[in-house]
Amino acid sequence: MLLLEIFHLLLSTVAGLLGSALLLRIYLGWLRVSRANPLAIFCVALTEWLVAPLRRALPLRGRFDAAALAAALAVALVYVFLMGIIGVEGAWHWYLFVPSVLLLLIHWVLYLVLVLVLANVLISLINPHAPLAPTFDVLTRPVLAPLRRIIPLIGGFDLSPLVLIVVIQVLLLVLDQVAI
Repeated sequence: MLLLEIFHLLLSTVAGLLGSALLLRIYLGWLRVSRANPLAIFCVALTEWLVAPLRRALPLRGRFDAAALAAALAVALVYVFLMGIIGVEGAWHWYLFVPSVLLLLIHWVLYLVLVLVLANVLISLINPHAPLAPTFDVLTRPVLAPLRRIIPLIGGFDLSPLVLIVVIQVLLLVLDQVAI
């Protein structure tokens, strides 16, 4: 049982990191962040081995990276399949395969947004002139903009990241209940 839990931990870590890097690669491309950006370089270096073969069938057109999305979907498919086979998370039914994959992708997106917002907040508080500060600002601006229109500055502080973090946490709790 312990070995299964260790395997589950390692597989979830690797799949989560790889899936999130693929989704971040898609998002960076969508926002047209320079490929010379350190975050983009990291994502490409981590995922190119998986995206390159798919790029032949799904060439990059415009701002949407279909090959990276197909790779993220493949990683989620393999993860859900392996978790279903070893049965670490209890009873699993094959008819839940596709919904489980979609819920996993949504999970990765929410965690990615959470990490980006937390990184942006920390960088803006610790060193707003850090080299990656503009990148994190560009990445979080689209998700924070609707909240910034609603929530006023309080004492010169922007509380929209805090509200977004709470909303993401609530959504993750709901997703965990749906996935059970």
